[in-house]
Amino acid sequence: MKTIITYGTFDMFHIGHLNLLETLASMGGRVIVGVSTDEFNEKKGKKVLIPYEQRARIVKNIKFVDEVIPEFSWEQKRDDVVKYGVDIFAIGEDWKGEFDFLSNLCEVKYLPRTRDISTTELKKSLKNFLSIPQEDLIRAFEVIELLRRDLE
Repeated sequence: MKTIITYGTFDMFHIGHLNLLETLASMGGRVIVGVSTDEFNEKKGKKVLIPYEQRARIVKNIKFVDEVIPEFSWEQKRDDVVKYGVDIFAIGEDWKGEFDFLSNLCEVKYLPRTRDISTTELKKSLKNFLSIPQEDLIRAFEVIELLRRDLE
C-alpha cells in the first residue's frame, strides 16, 4: 500500500478539493493531507474565511482521507515525506516544478485542477455579491417574485 501526501489550505471546501482527494485515494493507498494553519496562511499573504480547526475537521471527515496533519511551513514537506514514508507527493498542476526537489525521496505528481472552480474565484464572486447594495438585491427579489406570480 502506497502512502500519498498533499497539502492545501482547503478554505471554502469545494468540488475541486473533493476531486483532488478522490483522485489521491484512487491511487490505492493511505492519503495524508497537510492543511495549512492560519499562521502559515498569514505568512503566505493568504486570508482565510474558515479557521484551521474547522478546515482540518472538514478534510479529516472526507472518506478519501486517512490522516490530516497541520502545515506550518514550506520547509516541512521534505521532513514529512521522510517521517510518513511517503511514496507519492501529489499536488495541483498549478504548482508544476515547485516540488521537484522531493523527487529523490518519492514520486512527485502534478495533477490537473478541476476546471472552472477555485477558492480564489469563489472569494471574488462572494466579494462581488456582497458589494451589491442591499436595496438593489431587495428590488431584484421583488421583480423575481412578480415574474413568478405572472407565470402562475
